Amino acid sequence: MAKKSKKQQAGGTPATVALTAAGVEFTVHAYEHDPSHPSYGEEAAEAMGVSPERVFKTLVADVDGALVVAVVPVAGQLDLKSLATAVGGKRAAMADPTLAERTTGYVRGGISPLGQRKKLRTVLDESASGHTTICVSAGRRGLEVELTPADLTTLTGATTARIARV
Repeated sequence: MAKKSKKQQAGGTPATVALTAAGVEFTVHAYEHDPSHPSYGEEAAEAMGVSPERVFKTLVADVDGALVVAVVPVAGQLDLKSLATAVGGKRAAMADPTLAERTTGYVRGGISPLGQRKKLRTVLDESASGHTTICVSAGRRGLEVELTPADLTTLTGATTARIARV
C-alpha cells in the first residue's frame, strides 16, 4: 500500500492533493451521500444546489482495449461512438467497474479525473467551456471540487470534444 501524504491523512484525497500541489484555485463541496440515490451525479448537483449542466461525472470506458476517461455533464449521457472518434478509436464500451476502480484508485461514484493511480487518457465534453467553473468528483462519494474547465484540461492533459448527449 502506498504511503499517504500528510494532506491525505488529514482528509484530503489524491485529487485535492494534486490540485494543491499544482497551485490551482479550487473549492471543495462536501455533502452527505445517500446510498439509496439512483444517480451519484444528480445527487451531487441537488445537494450542492448547482445546475446539473455544471456538474460533470467521470466515466471510464474501454476504447479498442485501452481505458479512457470521459468527463460529461450529469445532465447528459456519454456517447460512446463520439468518445471513440475523439481518441482515434473504432469501438468504445463502458469499462468493467472493478477494473476502473483498480486502475484509477477510486471507488465507483467517487472516481475523479484528477489524481488517479494510473493517468489515463482523458476527454472532457466541450460543453464545459461554456461555464466559468465546473464541479467534478474530488475522489470520494459526497465530495466534489469546483474548478475552471481550463485548469481541469491542463491538469489531466484532456482533449475536448462533443462526447455527451443531452
